[in-house]
Amino acid sequence: MKKYILNSFLAAVILFAASCKPEIDAVAGTSAGQANFSKYIAVGNSLTSGFADGGLYLEGQKVAYPNLIAAQMTTVGGGSFTSPFFTDAQANGSGYLTLSALVNGTPTLTPVTNNLAVRDASGRLTKYTGEVQNLGIPGMRVDLAFAAPFGAANPYLERLLSDTQVGTVSYFQFIQGRNHTFFSLWLGNNDALGYATNGGVTTDATNVLTDKSTFALLYSNLVNTLTAGGQKGVVATIPDVTSIPYFNTVTVAALLNAAKAINPAAAAIYIQTGAGAVRTATAEDLIRLPFQSAGLFGVPNASGLPYGLHPLNPIANNWVLDKDEIARIKDYVLSYNSTIKSLADSKGLAIADTYTYLNQVKTGIVLQGVGINSAFITGGAFSLDGVHLTPRGNAVIANVFIDAINGKYGSNIPTVDITQYRGVKFPN
Repeated sequence: MKKYILNSFLAAVILFAASCKPEIDAVAGTSAGQANFSKYIAVGNSLTSGFADGGLYLEGQKVAYPNLIAAQMTTVGGGSFTSPFFTDAQANGSGYLTLSALVNGTPTLTPVTNNLAVRDASGRLTKYTGEVQNLGIPGMRVDLAFAAPFGAANPYLERLLSDTQVGTVSYFQFIQGRNHTFFSLWLGNNDALGYATNGGVTTDATNVLTDKSTFALLYSNLVNTLTAGGQKGVVATIPDVTSIPYFNTVTVAALLNAAKAINPAAAAIYIQTGAGAVRTATAEDLIRLPFQSAGLFGVPNASGLPYGLHPLNPIANNWVLDKDEIARIKDYVLSYNSTIKSLADSKGLAIADTYTYLNQVKTGIVLQGVGINSAFITGGAFSLDGVHLTPRGNAVIANVFIDAINGKYGSNIPTVDITQYRGVKFPN
């Protein structure tokens, strides 16, 4: 859950999230249990880095769930935790969009283009040098973690590598030699999500479904490396892609109702499936969030047939996850999670089951008196891109990790007060 896909972050269409600095009071009777938190590192993708609302920038970085976890760990012997923050002068990172208006449920997003951390015309980000413990890289996948050339294609990894390392050092090599005592590993989301957010269409290495056996082999290599010195840690499962607003906001029913409001004779929504066939869409088919602002729906083609409302001008396959593509993705995600849990059990690691938890969020839960669900904009958990977490969503996920750590190692790291963190920021 980075990135959407590599194409997304290269386009640098970025959104906004803010953060609060966690305030922790000394907690009596805290203990690290059987774990050593003196040097914690976080391995992962965009979710780990603090990517939110479609982009990476300083405020989002500060509220990334590993930063919140590390702050809580200080009460049980945890040390300092370093992140590759953008400077205040370049706080807007790669740029983002703000929610400037919300009229009848339709958002208006406005790009922010000042104070960017961009160092050249090609869009490469300002380099960061020095110690890094938050190793989250937007767009990172389990398979691409072992591909050194990806460091040149991914601007978020490129900014952390020296010039001589770019294109020659893989992410797998990059995370090594950190002398850590504890780790978190939340990687593998993009091995399914890239395919899903591209509508089940494979165009490059960032949107293919990673082969199940390949995933198992490479994930095992990651875990073996992170535990090579006997270190303890926590791994997280991969969420169900259908649990996020990106696939649950633009519904077939909503599109048909909108069409009927203009033309009562509108009878159905037509889609092109992954198999190339054209059929009537059902509630089992999921339409990608960007379709909401694409300006395509109902527009007539040269023959006068409205887009999506006639079988000869259907919504193209790349905009839709049809029910067969969804079934395939679910099968892969379940296989990936089986691998993750099996390896964690064999190594005695804690498991943060974000798959189960985010499915609960989808239906709605109440935490610390705050209602949270997966509704786009209003649900509180997911940011404006419909994939990544709000500050409050990060606080919630941090607690999922903390509870898993405490349950496995007998520690009692205090949980985060989620009421101190906001959901989507609404316009004034």
